[in-house]
Amino acid sequence: MMVDLRTSYLGLRLRNPLIASASPLTGNLKSLRALEDYGAAAVVLPSLFEEDILQDRHALELALDAGAGVSEVCGGYFPGREKFGGAVEHYLALIDRARSALDIPVIASLNGTTDFGWTELAARLAAAGASAIELNLYDLPLDLVQSGVEVEEATISLVKRVRTALDVPLAVKLGPYYSAFGQMAQALADAGADGLVLFNRLYHPDVDLLRLCAVHNLELSRRHEMRLPMMWLTALQGQIPVSLAASTGVESAVDVVRYLLAGADAVMSTSALLRHGPKYMTSLLSGLEEWLESRGFDNINAVRGLLATHGDTCTRLQERDAYRASLHYSQPTAR
Repeated sequence: MMVDLRTSYLGLRLRNPLIASASPLTGNLKSLRALEDYGAAAVVLPSLFEEDILQDRHALELALDAGAGVSEVCGGYFPGREKFGGAVEHYLALIDRARSALDIPVIASLNGTTDFGWTELAARLAAAGASAIELNLYDLPLDLVQSGVEVEEATISLVKRVRTALDVPLAVKLGPYYSAFGQMAQALADAGADGLVLFNRLYHPDVDLLRLCAVHNLELSRRHEMRLPMMWLTALQGQIPVSLAASTGVESAVDVVRYLLAGADAVMSTSALLRHGPKYMTSLLSGLEEWLESRGFDNINAVRGLLATHGDTCTRLQERDAYRASLHYSQPTAR
């Protein structure tokens, strides 16, 4: 039996639900080609950070100031701004090369902090040929006087502004830490988001007890981290008119199945591909196909959202009962 793995994400037709999300693997053409060859249905390029652009500008200003008043030699002391190869130019070139070399959608990822970093850059990435834009929202609200409402309103306003600057699909990759995430998801859909990526993993520093300093590293995700995204996928699937992508914790094909059952339109992988290399995409893909075929499913639409709760009251009561039962089950037996 042939299994139809085709799906749609952000209005883009994909040959299967597996997307290679932003990582060093998606930052060069060789590994991008390998990911496509091994089955990736789309790729998300590494995030372009506004801080990198500001650093480039500062370096250029210093170089131009250093050459001020020096006689020109051979047509100029230092290349002009338009020839300065900074982060933006390199990223635009990567988009162009990737779109020319690949037959699958190429999604650009953007992480900004100001209007320039979001709206203007998003428009430039789209104009360069990106199939879609993914806003990677990472800005910890550490201001003790800023309210949760203000944080959420600023995020919604940002998505509205970026949406008006684009003519390509827009995804928002965000964390789960909002006071009412369901309402926030709906508000982002109303603001113009075409899809949500659940979830962005926030940076959690550790402490080095020998050197008495913070340890700045990022651990690759593990399967146990899937539970929170799955919970919200089951609640949101069918409730808001946007695509839902699952991110975090995919270690094997059965994890892809779990996310599809919860309601994901697409499943993104980073950590597993970094651990095992681009070829591991074939294992995820073949395992998914084998699981579906062994259970008599001829397409992924037949399983997508089978476990979705749609936020109904009856399901909420069942979940509370399950929570109570799990706590009782975990109690040590008295002797």
